[in-house]
Amino acid sequence: MDFYVLLGLDRGASPDDVKRAYKRLARRFHPDVNPGDDVAAVRFREIARAYEILSDPERRQRYDVVGFEAEVAPQTAGFEGFDFSATVHAVSQGTFGDLFAEVFRDQGGSRGPERGADLHITLALAFEEALAGGERQVAVTRHDSCARCAGTGHAPAAATTCPNCAGQGVARTARGHMVFARPCDRCRGTGRLSSQTCQPCGGLGLVARTDAVAVAVPAGIADGSRIRVAGRGNAGRFGGPYGDLYVTVRVQAHQLFTREGNDLHLVVPVAVHEAALGARIPIPLPGGGTTKLRVPPGTQTGQRFRLRGRGAPSPRDRQPGDLVAEVRVTLPRVLDERSKELLRQFGEVNAREDVREHFSRFGA
Repeated sequence: MDFYVLLGLDRGASPDDVKRAYKRLARRFHPDVNPGDDVAAVRFREIARAYEILSDPERRQRYDVVGFEAEVAPQTAGFEGFDFSATVHAVSQGTFGDLFAEVFRDQGGSRGPERGADLHITLALAFEEALAGGERQVAVTRHDSCARCAGTGHAPAAATTCPNCAGQGVARTARGHMVFARPCDRCRGTGRLSSQTCQPCGGLGLVARTDAVAVAVPAGIADGSRIRVAGRGNAGRFGGPYGDLYVTVRVQAHQLFTREGNDLHLVVPVAVHEAALGARIPIPLPGGGTTKLRVPPGTQTGQRFRLRGRGAPSPRDRQPGDLVAEVRVTLPRVLDERSKELLRQFGEVNAREDVREHFSRFGA
């Protein structure tokens, strides 16, 4: 067996070339990647043996001179003699631990801080409330950091021997003929436990709680708008930041006003005599109170009048839109003979021959 051929290298390969070749082949033939494949397991052991020899300058030199027989010896304990763990502060020595930390970096290890999830709620507002804006209190049930353990999931306790590693600080895992050693996750390699699972949060570091959250509603906010309240979502795990709270606003419809952008529309009933002679008609304003709408003589149904600056304020710059009043001429109820006679006289005096001429063009 030629170790150079096994790793796909020539004899002048540098240490970095040896390491890269091993990493590439280890990913391909590792037992975790090929469960139940005996051929891949044998190939992986051969690759690991080749790297063991060629990564050591002294053993590599001896191998180059003597050959395969100088390095082959019965293996009865798998790879227990090698350190497959990767310590955080150890000096880099090109060990199996360093190599495996790079090859299988994404297959395990401690988890870093996780950002908390965002929360979404709905806030119902009356039409007038949306126009006025202001601060609103909403009740939000969310995950918060446990006050008892400060989000760690562990409460202080008297130091005891770690049952997971029997106080050795090292956890070993067998993979076929290989034994991997790494710091114990439970005691973090110390061999001692100085804390216990926090009871209020069950070790999660998070507890459910309901808070009253103040939401700043801008004046003139429209239906369907969304407000973001930073940091008022769920707490993050492992020391991660809080998520955000998103509030979707639902504005109730108004009996009189409808909204288009920042403009408000209002239908104004006008009596026949007011439309014919002109009038000043009181109309309601969206923010409360009234104003006078000037209806000129001869106004027809469907005519619109724009009152500048009387609409909804813009949520961005508070500049108001307009109030658009649409006239709808209404006919009076004729309940007595005198009213009927007056209408007949009005019709005789103000005969609309132009209307008749309009239909006569079509043969009517």
